[in-house]
Formats: sequence, structure tokens, C-alpha cells
Amino acid sequence: MNKKGAIIIIEDDCDDQAFFTDVLAELNYKNEIIFFSDGQEALDYLTAKTSEPFIVFSDINMPKLNGIELRKQIHENEDIRVKTIPYLFFTTSAEQDAVIDAYSKSIQGFFIKPSSFDELKNTMRIIIEYWQKCESPNYVR
Repeated sequence: MNKKGAIIIIEDDCDDQAFFTDVLAELNYKNEIIFFSDGQEALDYLTAKTSEPFIVFSDINMPKLNGIELRKQIHENEDIRVKTIPYLFFTTSAEQDAVIDAYSKSIQGFFIKPSSFDELKNTMRIIIEYWQKCESPNYVR
């Protein structure tokens, strides 16, 4: 995991993108923030040999390629999988089948999008700081 890599947010809702932007600006991490509006755009980016992001936050319900389908393709792609990029879902609801399906694709977290700025800020801070402290096979000091 490349801790200095970009924070990827796959989210098709412009208001939610703005919400994430404001929260991450206040948290003031040095990582570049990259948004994708659909899963196919994100897959194209992630399969590029030069991309090595720090973490991926993905919505589930998106056009072209939904979050579950995207995660399945990422999980089956050895070139992406060996980069050990944490992949988490942030979505508006958590139906049990969706949660089970997501974890069967080896995601690292499933979260309901908080409705308040402070709650999203706290959740993002905890997640990002956890992964900043975590070691991975490709980046052990």
C-alpha cells in the first residue's frame, strides 16, 4: 500500500463529492484526492500500470459498473490485488445481502455515509489514520 498515493473516491452524486471534498480539505491530508463518477472510469485508472493509490472509497450504486461489480473485477485482477490497496464501501444503505456480497469480494470496510459533516470527518479520519499505521507486504519499512 502506497501511503503517499491518492485517495480515490468513486461517487456519482455531485453533492456527496462536495461533502467528501470539504471533509478531506479540513482534515488536510497531503494525499491527492481523485474522484470518479462511475466504476468503469475508476477501473480504467486502477488497471493502469502507473496508478498506485493509497485507499479507495466506493459507492455501490453507480452507473456503468456498480461498486460490487467493480470490486469483483479488482479482486480478480492480480496486478491490482498485489498493490494491497484498501477498498471500502461508503453507501446510503446497508442491506444484508449487499454487505455479505461486498465482504465476499474481500473489501476492508462497509460504511453508511454519515449525514453530518462532523460524523463523516471523524469516520474518515479514523479510517485514514488506521491505514496510515497499517503495514503491507509491498511497503514494510
